[in-house]
Amino acid sequence: MTENRLQPPLRVVLTDLNTTVVEAWRAAFADTPGIEIRTGSILDTQVDAWVSPTNSRGRMDGGVDAVIKRHLGAGIQLRVQRAIKARAEGRLPVGSAVCVPSGAVNPRFLISAPTMEGSAQNVSETLNVALACAAAFQAVHRQNAQEPGSIRSVALVGMGAQTGRVPARVCANLMWTGHTLFHDHCFEDDDDLRRTITAQLDDIESAPETTRVRIAPPARRTARR
Repeated sequence: MTENRLQPPLRVVLTDLNTTVVEAWRAAFADTPGIEIRTGSILDTQVDAWVSPTNSRGRMDGGVDAVIKRHLGAGIQLRVQRAIKARAEGRLPVGSAVCVPSGAVNPRFLISAPTMEGSAQNVSETLNVALACAAAFQAVHRQNAQEPGSIRSVALVGMGAQTGRVPARVCANLMWTGHTLFHDHCFEDDDDLRRTITAQLDDIESAPETTRVRIAPPARRTARR
């Protein structure tokens, strides 16, 4: 894990049709610069990359995945699944993400980050949202390392808030946690990312619903807000 001190600017759009999720974002990200929060479909955003909550097989058969597949065409699922099969484990664990060309002008890329192993699982009592959101932002790092400046803007929905049944405020707080890692660290290894998040969020269930946790390097103390 390396600290990221020279982070290029990234425009982040949080957009969802669920107004409860939108209001939860406004509370969780109130003091976070560079964030645009909207009520509406991700299809209406003009950005370089969309982030789609998916499953470990990349089967775009439900939720936002299905909406994006209908919009971009069946070929997008083939590209996502091809990228997943190219990985050593042949699947995409929660806490990992793939970034593929979308085949469209807007967005240029689709980032698929699983919030669940299979389809339509209840992940409301897991850390999957934080893991998925963090992995999606790390995918931005990796794409920009390969092609500098290729992703300068990204749009996300309420990850896990629909199919995964994660409460809106919990979803927003865990997404905030995942977002802070983009500015603080570059993880070269997904296992390292998962270990770091899991260790520092291990007792989050006992904290108040409004608690946010910023993930810190092992040498520093986790800061609760």
